[in-house]
Amino acid sequence: METINAQSWFMLGGVILVALIGIGAWFFFKKRQSHRLQLRFGTEYGRTVADLKSRTKAESNLKEREKRAERFHILPLAPAEAARFVLAWKNLQGSFIDNPKGVLVQAEQLVRELMLLRGYPMGDFERRAADISVDHPTAVKNYRFAQRIVLRDERGEASTEELREAVVHFRALFNELLEIREVKKELLQPKVVEMQT
Repeated sequence: METINAQSWFMLGGVILVALIGIGAWFFFKKRQSHRLQLRFGTEYGRTVADLKSRTKAESNLKEREKRAERFHILPLAPAEAARFVLAWKNLQGSFIDNPKGVLVQAEQLVRELMLLRGYPMGDFERRAADISVDHPTAVKNYRFAQRIVLRDERGEASTEELREAVVHFRALFNELLEIREVKKELLQPKVVEMQT
């Protein structure tokens, strides 16, 4: 049996040290990646981990959402288009007392129309919610909550108060997707042309 000389021990120690540094760097990278995803997705991160019952699967899912969202062409709204949406929302909101079920349907349709116009893909609900979560992680919680009430309403189980809550949640999502904090009043009011005599 050959004896291992000092140089071999030194090389073996170097290989072990490099391996330990590599493992440490990998753990550091994974920890930073997890932290980045938690910051970006907020409560959606925790919900995805709980749904998939695995942090690794959830993080893979969230990274796939990010990659998919990079291919979207999300467009800003022209001020006139934003004003049209704001006016449409005010009109539907004003008729809630007379027609709460109809307003809920209109609110969902208006949110879908806004998503489509902005450039979000219009797959099934879960896909839409996942797509929205990339850029609007706090708003997606409102979307999910409103959608649960829509499903309860379709089964005839939602109260008027729940319908109101769903419309409020759709409104929060709507405002987030609109990405305009305040639409100028002159865009909402028709211009009156004065005729000079």
